[in-house]
Amino acid sequence: RNGLNFVERGYGIRGALGVSDRAHTAASQLRKGDVDWDTVFAAGVRWFHTGGIFAGLSNTTVDVADEAMAAARRHGLTVSYDPNYRPSLWAGRGGPQRAREADLRLARHADVVVGALGMAGRHPGADRISTDEVPDALASVAGLLPDAQVLATTLREVPSAGVNDWSSAAWSAETGCVIGPRMPGLHVLDRIGSGDGFAAGLIHGLLAGADLERALAYGTALGALTMTTPGDVAMASLAEVEALIAGSSAAVRR
Repeated sequence: RNGLNFVERGYGIRGALGVSDRAHTAASQLRKGDVDWDTVFAAGVRWFHTGGIFAGLSNTTVDVADEAMAAARRHGLTVSYDPNYRPSLWAGRGGPQRAREADLRLARHADVVVGALGMAGRHPGADRISTDEVPDALASVAGLLPDAQVLATTLREVPSAGVNDWSSAAWSAETGCVIGPRMPGLHVLDRIGSGDGFAAGLIHGLLAGADLERALAYGTALGALTMTTPGDVAMASLAEVEALIAGSSAAVRR
């Protein structure tokens, strides 16, 4: 793993506080050339995903990610990237400007960019975008990344630490902007990992051949369910995800 996340969950008007414990992890010590990516990707792999957290681990990991993504493209894999900006990882190493440079460098290899709104402003995560601005913002990112096939993002409003309004959006050249299922007033046990859950659900849908709207629904549902369990790993089954998409309630199952 990249390392560990410790989180103080927050309550009401006090937001959650995440602490990344990733210094000196094995992943942070990787250098270009350490991994034989051609061997890794020759074994029937279909999809490669990485993101800004890995890129931000050290001064060498951007080069490793760039090398891996380029190799994945050579082997015909679908490649995805999540900017996933964490200010604490870039503090003292160029800050948001350096992170944006890394995102632009790496996302040019990607077919799918998850968390694409993080690349819409001048600095990652710096500019808040209203729901009405999402289509134009995604179109602006598409202009930066002309080879990207799909851009996707979560949409979250935070009335309190324990209740979030949750939705999503995606863009492709064929469909334009698509808005995912809206889940207002979602009760949150632990929001850590919800973005990764969204990415996993979206990737599942695209790998399964679903259209963009359905794939977006998978991502939105899995991200929401991830917030109902402690820890950053999605514990929901495919059946639970599909039941939520179909409108299932929280009634007990026996």
